[in-house]
Amino acid sequence: MQDLTRRKSLTFAAALGAAALAPRVVFAAAKAEVDDVIQKFTGGRQPGQGAVTLDLPEIAENGNSVPLTVKVASPMTDQSYVSQIIIVAEANPTPTAATFTLTPMSGKAEVSARIRLAQTQTVTAIAKMNDGSIQMDKKTIKVTAGGCGG
Repeated sequence: MQDLTRRKSLTFAAALGAAALAPRVVFAAAKAEVDDVIQKFTGGRQPGQGAVTLDLPEIAENGNSVPLTVKVASPMTDQSYVSQIIIVAEANPTPTAATFTLTPMSGKAEVSARIRLAQTQTVTAIAKMNDGSIQMDKKTIKVTAGGCGG
């Protein structure tokens, strides 16, 4: 059996302290990454509310396949249309869950997909209009079994 020295005790205590702080550091890094994704997509513009409707279940029993639909109130004409929609899942290892590019030929500003969610979190849908304006909607979803591995 090895002797427990003062130096080994201090090293062990420091390692425990670092391990206790690790989740906070990871969360702060993840929050910064989400903010960076949104900042890059919006170009710093303040998003409006009301034109985007994000539809997803309140509870997902399986995070491997969560259905969602995003609808944007837009005439989808050459003069006024949705050019892009991005889905951001803030607690996923990679926050950008999906990106869609639309044109007036899309007919309507509506997309549907199934995404993976790691855990209970807020999902954000952001739409960029052809004139550069931004619209957004957010929903919180409870995930009972995560779908991003780990």
